[in-house]
Amino acid sequence: MTALRTVLVAHPGAELFGSDRMLRESVAGLREGGTRVVVVVPTAGPLIDELRALGAEVVIAPGLVLRKALLRPSGWLRLFREGLRGLGSAWRLITRVRPDAVYVSTITIPLWPLVAWLRRVPVVSHVHEAEASGSTLVNRVLYAPHMLAREVLVNSRFSQATIRHALPKLASRTHLVLNGVVGPEQPEPPRADTDGALRVLYMGRLSPRKGPDLVLSAASLLARDGVPVDVTLVGDTFPGYEWFGAELRQQASRAPRRMSVRFAGFQPDVWGYVAAADVVVVPSRIDEPFGNTAVEAVLGLRPVIVADTSGLREAADSYATARMVPVDEPEAISAQLRAFSESWAAVKADVEGSRAEALRRHSPESYRASVRRHVERAVRSGSPASATTDRRRGSTR
Repeated sequence: MTALRTVLVAHPGAELFGSDRMLRESVAGLREGGTRVVVVVPTAGPLIDELRALGAEVVIAPGLVLRKALLRPSGWLRLFREGLRGLGSAWRLITRVRPDAVYVSTITIPLWPLVAWLRRVPVVSHVHEAEASGSTLVNRVLYAPHMLAREVLVNSRFSQATIRHALPKLASRTHLVLNGVVGPEQPEPPRADTDGALRVLYMGRLSPRKGPDLVLSAASLLARDGVPVDVTLVGDTFPGYEWFGAELRQQASRAPRRMSVRFAGFQPDVWGYVAAADVVVVPSRIDEPFGNTAVEAVLGLRPVIVADTSGLREAADSYATARMVPVDEPEAISAQLRAFSESWAAVKADVEGSRAEALRRHSPESYRASVRRHVERAVRSGSPASATTDRRRGSTR
């Protein structure tokens, strides 16, 4: 077992959405091994308190985080400026921290693998993104810096396949580590029946790609059909997407008489909302590398409806209380909501079995141990420079 004295962890934000929660679990795994962990993020946010509670040190420092706006010609000057600032900041931080390894969370911070490689510090990259429907060229550019990593972790077979299509050499070095999803210790059982309004929950970003408007459209169809429905949206918009939040509120204002909508905003703890819900809907329009929210619904003893696409298929696969619907079809979501309501006794009978399977697949303890093991192996295998030499000599891992 390699003794890890210090690991520097780079992450692109400080919120508490899917990849942020996984970062928290990765840090927990490293801390459980007695490692000093220093996390660098570009902004303040609720994740920071969670990391400090685990015993990690947190540094807020400028860094390049790739956003779509930066990849357009109008954003190139800003891309250059942020790249220069991020390069200097990363170089100075490695000098100060002197880590045994750098753990890079997500592909949106491309400078970190490069800087760590130049400083001869072993790199572990954890890929949480995958858009098979996106440009192959763009995907190659995004994945290319992670060729410098000693270990590359992916969260789903879909992510692995997306990398394989863009960069086969990188895909051959990836390791599948299923997300460790934390659920409630004693989840509230489903209510006895769905008399009154059906309670529908959406959790996640309020963005067009995530499809919360589809939940409102599906609920409207149900209400116009005579089925009362209450919708709760837990989440908030990205900066710059406030216009979409306004559109959602306008859509909610046009809800039919038997339908109500509640905007709960961002919530660091969602379990009270899951307990109050009957059904969770995950209606993403665009490829998802995985679907933590779907697993959270199952762990919370709630049936879940997911878009039949990408990593969401893996997240919801084989659960008796999960249903898949075609992408971007509110009519299909509405039909499944009605089906769950009309077969509530069967749903209640299946939720415990689904939860047991989710606990087995997505144990946080197993996830933490796996991340720690891969970081230790990266350090044990030597510096990036020696890794390059070994590959030229034809050695195998």
